[in-house]
Amino acid sequence: MFTKLKALVGAPEPPPAQAAPIASPAASPTKPPEKEETAQPKADAKQEEKGKEEPVKGEKKKDEEEAIKEQPKPVPAPAAPVEPVNMEGAEGDENAPPVVYFRHTDETLRWLVKTFRERTATFKEKVADPYASSPEITPPVTPILKEEEYHRLKEEERIAREEAEKKAAEEAAKKAEEKKKKDEEKRLEAEKKAEEARIAQEAQKKEKRLAGVCFTCLDVLFRPIEDKLDTVLGCTIDPFTDRRYISWLTLVAVAYNYNIWFCSARLAFPFHNDTANRYWIILDILSDLVYVLDMMVWQPRLQFVKAGDIIKDRALTKEHYRNSPRFKTDIICVIPFDLLCLYFQFSTIYRLNRFMKIESFFEFSDRLESIMAKAYIWRVARTTGYLLYSLHLNACAFYVASVHQGLGTTTWVYNGNGTAYIRCYYFAVRSLINIGGLPEPTTIFEIAFQMTNFFIGVFVFSSLIGQMRDVIGAATAGQTYFRASMDGCVAYMNTYTIPKYVQNRIRTWYNYTWAAQGMLDESELLDKLPLVMKTAIAVDINLATFQKIALFQDCDQQMLVDMLLRLKSIVYLPGDFVVKKGDIGKEMYIIKSGAVQVVGGPDNSIVFVTLKAGCVFGEISLLQSAKDGGNRRTANVKAYGFANLFVLEKKDLFDILVHYPESQKVLARKGRKLTKAKPPPAAKEEEKPKGLAVFGPRPPTPKLIKLFANLRNPSNQQQPR
Repeated sequence: MFTKLKALVGAPEPPPAQAAPIASPAASPTKPPEKEETAQPKADAKQEEKGKEEPVKGEKKKDEEEAIKEQPKPVPAPAAPVEPVNMEGAEGDENAPPVVYFRHTDETLRWLVKTFRERTATFKEKVADPYASSPEITPPVTPILKEEEYHRLKEEERIAREEAEKKAAEEAAKKAEEKKKKDEEKRLEAEKKAEEARIAQEAQKKEKRLAGVCFTCLDVLFRPIEDKLDTVLGCTIDPFTDRRYISWLTLVAVAYNYNIWFCSARLAFPFHNDTANRYWIILDILSDLVYVLDMMVWQPRLQFVKAGDIIKDRALTKEHYRNSPRFKTDIICVIPFDLLCLYFQFSTIYRLNRFMKIESFFEFSDRLESIMAKAYIWRVARTTGYLLYSLHLNACAFYVASVHQGLGTTTWVYNGNGTAYIRCYYFAVRSLINIGGLPEPTTIFEIAFQMTNFFIGVFVFSSLIGQMRDVIGAATAGQTYFRASMDGCVAYMNTYTIPKYVQNRIRTWYNYTWAAQGMLDESELLDKLPLVMKTAIAVDINLATFQKIALFQDCDQQMLVDMLLRLKSIVYLPGDFVVKKGDIGKEMYIIKSGAVQVVGGPDNSIVFVTLKAGCVFGEISLLQSAKDGGNRRTANVKAYGFANLFVLEKKDLFDILVHYPESQKVLARKGRKLTKAKPPPAAKEEEKPKGLAVFGPRPPTPKLIKLFANLRNPSNQQQPR
């Protein structure tokens, strides 16, 4: 193909021995016009044959041929003669490789041939499929149907569409029916629940109405007594702070303990007889009377909190108690099942409902802990009571088991000698605490009972001992912290070989601080309190002392309160210097406890004044500036004995004065007055006379005396001056 194209273009064959570069324009060979005219008919013949096979491609190449003919022909170079080339021989050699003169031209021609072939294939597809409009993927050809087939197809589509719509309508109707049925069931269920709630509410209203009628009758009957009690107890009582209520809870706790201890013992042991029953009845009536008074007098008067408000209205407190679960429990506790003893045998089993008033006992325990200074004492006593009551129940169970087996039938059961309760309690102590030395059980019942005792003893007493350990550990937590702190400080001093004198003073400080205030740093405790509580404590302790200070008398009261919150407590040992003369004053001191002395002299042996609790010193240095030594201490102050002082630093005072400009002006004015009235100490030291200057300057000699002196010593006049 390229041979024919070269023949069409008329490109000459390069000489085989020529070594000149192909890209050189001067050396590029050109075809003579004669050879071009000779090769032209052959090229035309080949083109016509090719055009018969590919008409479209032939037309394109004819256009290119005409364009080539119109181009100007190159002029041959005279210096490079060209030998004629046998075109027929070249065309006849089909296996000869093509010769490329210009690579870019060759690639362009190849691309054109490839494009023309693709377009030819596309045009052929277009001729075969008239619906194809682009070289992209063509859509499927719509079949051409006859009129009858078209109508039949449309009728089938309509029937299918109608069936689908009918089916969808049936499904929608079915769903609507199911939904309607569910809604109806829900409505009926809701109506049923509403009816049940209405019936229950009506029944509750009837009960409340009946109870209200009963309570109203009781209130009317006890109204005179309540009016008299109002003058003594008041309309309402604060259950947290009123000591009278805590005292009453003590009586209720005693009645409750009587029931749980003696009723269980009377139920197990033979303590009922004609002589003792009258005393038991009296004690039972007294304990029941305490329960009734607690329910009728004390509980309806207790204040309560509702939405953050303390309710003090008598009617509301009574209603609140009667609607609470505790009222129902109290009602059950006082039901007089004891009256059944009139028809049956006298027994304490009818008093077991008195055990349900355990909530009052726990309330008494909480209230007692809140008012005790050392609450761990009550915790230890309560845990010990739990232990003793567990032994008490086990003693009762052992006596019942002995009666079941028969008293004295075996060596393991109680033999009936001595006091039954004491001997059974002794057995319970040895059994539950696993002391040992008990007689061997012989029957299966005895073995099972003893094994149960051992298991209960292990679990119950281990829990009680653990609780006792926690109580004692909490009680001594502060002492443990103090000892750990002191031991750590002593170990540090021993590591760095601190002198024994200093170590003894530090130990003394630890011991006195702990003994005086029960803690090493008061700020640790106060930081846990809210600001209102800290302010109340600070005002109660030091506000009166601050108001007596002349420097702060005209200042804002709120500023004084803010100053109280910035105070820090420091303990000084006997002989410690609080301030020294010449030191820079940065603090003001308030004596909380103890005393300090203002001393002077060569060895600070002269005591000028002694300041005791409530006195203030060092307040002037807070307002004086460092210019010319104005904030220097002017005296020595040391502790006389142990002294606990409150310290207010200058930085804290200035931070407070930022918010109180009027008080700042007052303090500045007073500070200037004090500074003018008292010269700086440095000036005094400079003017202090020394040596003979104490006597002052010598007066001049009178002239008459000088004259007599000159007359007596005339030789002095002849001496040169």
